[in-house]
Amino acid sequence: MNWLKNFVRPKLRKLVGGNDLPDNLWHKCSECSQMIFHRDLEKHLHVCQHCGHHMRLPARLRLQMLFDGGEYKTAEVPRTAEDPLKFRDRLKYTERLKEARDSTGADDALRVAHGKIGGIGVVIAALDFGFMGGSMGLAVGEGVLTAARLAVVQGSALIVVSSSGGARMQEGIQSLMQMPRTTIAIGELREAGLPYIVVLSDPTTGGVSASFAMLGDIAIAEPGAVIGFAGARVIEQTIRETLPEGFQRAEYLLDHGMVDMVVHRRELRGTLIRVLSLLKNQGPPGKVLAMPDAESDAPADPEKGRTPAPD
Repeated sequence: MNWLKNFVRPKLRKLVGGNDLPDNLWHKCSECSQMIFHRDLEKHLHVCQHCGHHMRLPARLRLQMLFDGGEYKTAEVPRTAEDPLKFRDRLKYTERLKEARDSTGADDALRVAHGKIGGIGVVIAALDFGFMGGSMGLAVGEGVLTAARLAVVQGSALIVVSSSGGARMQEGIQSLMQMPRTTIAIGELREAGLPYIVVLSDPTTGGVSASFAMLGDIAIAEPGAVIGFAGARVIEQTIRETLPEGFQRAEYLLDHGMVDMVVHRRELRGTLIRVLSLLKNQGPPGKVLAMPDAESDAPADPEKGRTPAPD
């Protein structure tokens, strides 16, 4: 028996006199099982105030949280083939896409937007784990390429917020080919001398971690995020050894030099502003000092300027 659903909710509905009580007023933390009121959850940026667990954020909320005033412009990503392999498992791939689009309101797992953070122009590409596990297919690869080229055109930094289970199995080899494709896109950004920052959120695994998600000039992870390629259970079965405690967690990777910093979500925007201000060098140029001429550099003649001895 679910005490909250079968007892508390009917009592509340009876108290307010109707069945208009929303079903999403309370959320359960997946880490500590505490119930969190929806307004408290929004106030704390979807971080549990009881245990500090960072819950997964939709890409739309990510963008609102990071951009100045929550204002940004969405970049249009060229359309790609939706079902190149005519894939079907329990459901048709097209049906799974429709379900994901209806639930998230997005065309695919990656949203690309541009605006300002701390007054500095940036392009952000944010993955949404709610869209088929943030898996990378043709559309995500095209989105990363679009974001990188938009950053080059604007002369802006690129920020990628990763949250993915890896390559999308329904697109087979075409999904795997997005790994080198996105790597080349980041190479174009590097050739232009523009900063590339990656925010690693929970989880960042599979083909995404093996390509653009681990190529950042600065790698920032959220606390407790799972970051790796293969799953811990698969690794244990392969090497037949027990893995260290906290293996593949953000803090473990920080201790072993795989990420640059682990930042709480409430401090993430401020950290990005500081990093961008350093990498983009937005301050006024320094004064150009005139170099002294050759005569002033010559050693002084000891005979010159000497007071003559009295007769």
